[in-house]
Amino acid sequence: MAGEESELTLGVLNAVHNNSNITQRSVASALGVALGLTNSYVKRCVKKGFIKVQQAPSKRYAYYLTPQGFVEKSRLTAEYLTQGFLFFRQARDQCTDVFDSCVKKGWDQIVLHGLTDLAEIAVLCAANSNVKIIGIVDDSSSLDNFSGAPVVGSISDLDEFDAVLITDLGDPQSSYDKLIKLFSADCVLAPAILNIAKYDHSAEIEN
Repeated sequence: MAGEESELTLGVLNAVHNNSNITQRSVASALGVALGLTNSYVKRCVKKGFIKVQQAPSKRYAYYLTPQGFVEKSRLTAEYLTQGFLFFRQARDQCTDVFDSCVKKGWDQIVLHGLTDLAEIAVLCAANSNVKIIGIVDDSSSLDNFSGAPVVGSISDLDEFDAVLITDLGDPQSSYDKLIKLFSADCVLAPAILNIAKYDHSAEIEN
């Protein structure tokens, strides 16, 4: 896929994933494109099997991500995250914002979930903030320490903490979904660059 096409497809898939009351007009506004182009991409996603359509009341249609749609969303997110300096700059700014928000709440003990390039950026940002990375959770890593923070296989291996920041680049949505079953959603944090959906997996798009 070309860059713009990938970005628009990802935008549509995220919109369907995130909001059960979304309309094509609001999707078009969020993506900054014409309504007709949004309609075209929605139809394309349906044709490719990424989105399933069901009739809903009041002459509306409900759209749901299919398993294939979830896979494509994850693939496009990973593709987007590998775009070099753009990724670094956005990740740095967003991690800084997350930590600033933590400080305002009085949270200073932070756990990272995923030992990745994003985790490395988060560690650098934490060094310039009033928070401490007390551990990094990654069951696939052979390291036992990274930049002074212990690397563990399970979050249960760590002492008390205030919040978890998702730094997983492989499947951040899955990490989020698992963590909010263990902890309050308020303390499961993520940079916006990960495109994590924090709502229902279904969406309703008005024609």
